[in-house]
Amino acid sequence: METKFEKIKELINNALSEGRHSLLAPEAMVMLSIMGISMPSFCLANSIEEAQEIAEALGYPVALKIVSPDIIHKSDVGGVKLNLLNKDQVSENFKEIQKNVREKAPKARIFGIMVQKMVPSATEVVIGALRDKQFGPVIMFGLGGIFIEIIKDVSFRIAPLNKDDALEMIKEIKGYPLLLGYRGSPKLDINAVADTIVKISELMMKVDEIDQLDLNPILVYTSGLMVVDARVILSHNAGELHGRES
Repeated sequence: METKFEKIKELINNALSEGRHSLLAPEAMVMLSIMGISMPSFCLANSIEEAQEIAEALGYPVALKIVSPDIIHKSDVGGVKLNLLNKDQVSENFKEIQKNVREKAPKARIFGIMVQKMVPSATEVVIGALRDKQFGPVIMFGLGGIFIEIIKDVSFRIAPLNKDDALEMIKEIKGYPLLLGYRGSPKLDINAVADTIVKISELMMKVDEIDQLDLNPILVYTSGLMVVDARVILSHNAGELHGRES
């Protein structure tokens, strides 16, 4: 029986065989799904008609996101449109994304536009990982939004991590009271966050080909969470190993 890590390595080998050292957003989301991490429903579209059909099937509101190995920050090139409420808005914004990307990233390879179900807004957190040359896999946790960009309210641990380690990481950040239910706001599902940190630790320990990983944002609810976007960078050594294997 094929293990979840063998399925993930198939995804990675497919990217490497195409000369890519990053996973496309839909590939990264499939990888997280294999790990049992929750995310909104999504599908890749290559035409307006296809995007409209997917949006109708998912149910509104939806988001559109450009899918390209050459565009790291999709919003910077006008490649993200949120809260679309009907077929006309999907059509109009699909065309606008195509126009924006042609103008701002004319050489980018385009693999389609991802149609993703919008989920209710909530407190945002970030989970990241990188493979340090000295320490091996290092896991990062922090509050999202301005907390990560300006305040840099984060904690770090060297993998492997268990649930207790993950809970300690969460408690270390200055913004921890926001997760506990600050001034009458509801307590958020800290256990779901800790479980996700442990799954990312396990992934980094088992899949050497992953060099960096960034789940941002993760929306945390009173019950459960949703990873809305993910970025996965592959090690350049992974390409050399893949070349020798094939």
